[in-house]
Amino acid sequence: MNQDSENQHLPDHPLRRAIHDEVHARPFEILRAPVRVSHLAMLSGRYGAADDREHVAELCRRFGVAPPTPGATHLSADFGPFRLKWERRTEFSTYTFFVQGEFDNPFTEPAICQVPLDWLQALPGQRMVGIHLGLEAADMPARSLTETVALFNQNTVVGSVVSDGAARAWTDFRIHQDGYSRFLVRDIRLRERQAGRVVQRLLEIETYRMMALLAFPVAQEVSPELTALEERLADMTQQLADIRALEDEQGLLAELSSLAAKVERIGNATHYRFNAARAYYSLVGRRMAELREQRVPGLQTVKGFLDRRLEPAMQTCESVARRQESLALRVARTADLLRTRVDVALEAQNRDLLDSMNRRARLQMRLQETVEGLSVVAISYYGVSLVGYLLGAGHAAGLDVPVDLLRGAAVPVVVAAVWLGVRWVKRRVVGRSGH
Repeated sequence: MNQDSENQHLPDHPLRRAIHDEVHARPFEILRAPVRVSHLAMLSGRYGAADDREHVAELCRRFGVAPPTPGATHLSADFGPFRLKWERRTEFSTYTFFVQGEFDNPFTEPAICQVPLDWLQALPGQRMVGIHLGLEAADMPARSLTETVALFNQNTVVGSVVSDGAARAWTDFRIHQDGYSRFLVRDIRLRERQAGRVVQRLLEIETYRMMALLAFPVAQEVSPELTALEERLADMTQQLADIRALEDEQGLLAELSSLAAKVERIGNATHYRFNAARAYYSLVGRRMAELREQRVPGLQTVKGFLDRRLEPAMQTCESVARRQESLALRVARTADLLRTRVDVALEAQNRDLLDSMNRRARLQMRLQETVEGLSVVAISYYGVSLVGYLLGAGHAAGLDVPVDLLRGAAVPVVVAAVWLGVRWVKRRVVGRSGH
């Protein structure tokens, strides 16, 4: 029997809808040239999402726009004079402002001029990326290369045909006096969503490039320290082959533990930054592939520029990260080897100590047995003497007893009694100490 699917009431996983809708969460903007775009990436840290969201909500309240919902990580809304797209990433937020309308020079009056200045100045975090971008319409008069370079203050410009010939893009990858980088895109045959994709990819390439390069100064800073630690480990490994005394080995082990702590400290300080750089660099590569560049005669492509400058920096970061991992492994192996040597030496020392204690115990046992024997003799002597006194007293009292004979006969009896008595006392003492 057929049933209405709406009435099946199957239990949904609590995350089903959120996971399903994630692919629709951050759509590309629909752009119709000409458009001026200003883009900011503010580094507010891994715990700055709430402050960033509240700041966006404040702007929404000013313009009567619905604010982002609690926990939201993105917002795209029309504020009237401008359109804002806000996105929260792991450790930074991006704010992209769009202004529709004709322009001659997109950088003289950029889109960000429409945003309240006091709100901009109160943005949480520190500016990591600032970009002004102009998207020219296909029907605007074409600029010569000289005119295009003039927009970038005569700097060396890189550029290419992008999106399979649907647009052209230029940039100089420089921060200008206003604190912003510049991108110029000319529409050739872009569809509206396609234009949004091209603009977003260019903005993300620059954003992720800068975020990836945050690891480069870190790598430069720790590299000399790693070199010093590597040299010290080499010296300690050489000492390990030469020393023989247990005290020297224990001292070297303590120094090696200190070295391991320093390596671990560096690793903890750089682990997040290097892993983040790998992720950001991977995103740069993906966005470049999605841009689908074609070379323009006389200009270096964006990918060619980044390959020459970004890739070596990332290779430096990777090299330092691998050195850290290798150094940590070598320190651990050396410490294990030295710890094994110390343990073996301590075991040999303990074995010698136990042998010495066993020898002393056996000697003490023999001395004790000797003392016990002497004690039996001495006590027996006094016992026989007492028997002799007793027999002598009887003889003096008139008893006809063979004193010497009985005294001699008493010797084995007294000795046996004393020996048995000593053994009994010894068993009692040993038995009590055992409990």
